[in-house]
Amino acid sequence: MAAKISFVGAGPGATDLITIRGARLLRHADVVIFAGSLVDKKLVHLYATKADIYDSAGMTLSEVITVMMDAFDSGREIVRLHTGDPSIYGAIQEQMEALDRLDIDYQVVPGVTSAFAAAAALKQELTLPELSQTVIITRMEGRTPVPEREQLSAIAQLGATMVIYLSVGMVEKVVDQLLQGAYTSATPAAVVCRASWDDEQIIQCTLSDLAEKVSEAGIDRQAMIIVGDVLAARREGLKAKSLLYDGGFSHGFREGHLA
Repeated sequence: MAAKISFVGAGPGATDLITIRGARLLRHADVVIFAGSLVDKKLVHLYATKADIYDSAGMTLSEVITVMMDAFDSGREIVRLHTGDPSIYGAIQEQMEALDRLDIDYQVVPGVTSAFAAAAALKQELTLPELSQTVIITRMEGRTPVPEREQLSAIAQLGATMVIYLSVGMVEKVVDQLLQGAYTSATPAAVVCRASWDDEQIIQCTLSDLAEKVSEAGIDRQAMIIVGDVLAARREGLKAKSLLYDGGFSHGFREGHLA
């Protein structure tokens, strides 16, 4: 028997960036609980045309589980709709644990996370040979603590491409922490606010003026900070290209030929 409860990633904002599977589940849902502070209501109403809709922005975990269980006991299909991808800062762990304790089956449907919507908005590959082959997804410590070994200043020592969630309201602290690592004031940086929404904002700068430009733009939430040398690769003419399509590079599907 298929799971009656589905945790679904709504994508970063644009109504057509939800997966086909997620949209299908919404169309067949009887009950939808969505993160109203982050998920666009237009997306919910576009796909979930026959569902009872609950905005979880003002709900507690207990209230969310109660709505799920009432619907489940009535044999109804439930979608718990989260922004982006549920596995990245999705706050689904405690919900799944509650369902585990109740021995209730569920499924998780991935979505497009805002990190990749931001990279798309910047038209930027986040991994480039000889510049950065590692992407770190993280956040600043705020009301939610982070492990000591994962303080921003510690993981900044690597100098990889850094994608920082939920931290633009503390941008000055972010810059201070990054400068304690492998980055410098000249390191390229970008902020994408509300990636893929109609009112998307993009800032491209360096760490030296990141805080100032964020303040000037009035951005204090729903924004992604991206830092790393990959951001300047094209405009600085750096030869950081994959060998995959190089004519002289052989692989399992093609024999390379030197010019």
